[in-house]
Amino acid sequence: MPSENSVQTNSAGATRGRDLAASVRTVPGRLLGVFLRAMGNPPIRAVLWDGEVIQVCAGEPEVTLTLRDLRTLLRLVYHPELEFGEAYSEGRIEVEGDLVRLMELLYCAPIHPLAARFLQRGARVRSHTLANSRHNIHQHYDLGNEFYRLWLDREMVYTCAYFPTPEASLEEAQIAKMEHVCRKVALRPGDRVVEAGCGWGSLALYMARKHGAKVRAFNISKEQIAFARERARQEGLGSLVEFVEDDYRNVAGEYDVFMSVGMLEHVGPAHYQDLGRLIDRCLPADGRGLIHTIGRTRPQALNAWIEKRIFPGAYPPSLGEMMEIFAPVDLNVLDVENLRMHYARTAEHWLERYLAHIDEVRRMFDDSFARAWKLYLSGTVAAFTCATLELFQVTFARARHNTMPWTRAHLYEGVGSA
Repeated sequence: MPSENSVQTNSAGATRGRDLAASVRTVPGRLLGVFLRAMGNPPIRAVLWDGEVIQVCAGEPEVTLTLRDLRTLLRLVYHPELEFGEAYSEGRIEVEGDLVRLMELLYCAPIHPLAARFLQRGARVRSHTLANSRHNIHQHYDLGNEFYRLWLDREMVYTCAYFPTPEASLEEAQIAKMEHVCRKVALRPGDRVVEAGCGWGSLALYMARKHGAKVRAFNISKEQIAFARERARQEGLGSLVEFVEDDYRNVAGEYDVFMSVGMLEHVGPAHYQDLGRLIDRCLPADGRGLIHTIGRTRPQALNAWIEKRIFPGAYPPSLGEMMEIFAPVDLNVLDVENLRMHYARTAEHWLERYLAHIDEVRRMFDDSFARAWKLYLSGTVAAFTCATLELFQVTFARARHNTMPWTRAHLYEGVGSA
């Protein structure tokens, strides 16, 4: 690894992008320079394994990357969306500076359309058979409750929070989110609710405890279901909440409310009409529901590295794609809210807590795992800040169901005291 002095000395002649050819000594250096130009000349300094410094931005760089070997460079140039995450996790790329800021620079860069197409090549959406879905959920959610307990809130809510004020704590914001979605569907005592994908059970228990709803919650994560059932037993809510270890596709019966918070990402667009038909079978004439999901402005596959290493099978839909759930069965979309910046703030809290416990994560798993999740959470903050990802809450009801609240006032009355 080059010394700090060698970086400063070498970088002096590489600070102007137009002088790149004169300042770069080697073929690998020229290759990296071309790559950085294609990425929009971000304010990034790159240091090669032999100490050579590449910098194509005109101003002062904000972040320094050190590449350990030629193989890392070649793989990065060939498939940057996948290989940056692989190399960072394995320690073959080191980052000097703010990792979140680096991800913002990459996500927000004015990339040439041809380069953007190159970055997205080979993107895939996995099939969502029952067997595949179980495997995908197991890989992400069954990492151990103790791992998630290190950095989630007290309620163990692993979805976007709702911040009544930017200064609200994560605990306050997650409770506010649960109240927010309950108000959106005008939840009433005695309502029969089916929840598709329930995490560790916090929302199901909240709907029962706070609103007197009778909830049937489905999840295929063994660890999460076991945790949720124990919580229901401890809180004495077993008569109101049933946690079912099964796939949402096996939901049967009639319910007043369909609730899904953070599950649609794992359904896949090929199954949206099937989901719509399932909702159609479940809801009576006055039925209503809400789907809360990570999304995109336009159809686009998830980042290749995140899909491979963190969220296998995940796909964040556009609003247009989501309409394939509702339109074929005449479900009426009543309200759409984008909580993008709320997710950015949620992820900032998660990242701060994660970094405070990263040594414990290394002991639980290994350094590569710890680095991978640091990159994932940092990239999550950046993706929502830069609007490469959105957070949609879509409220819907049966067509001709005309008794929902007239305005949004009920969503905000007494917020902060829920």
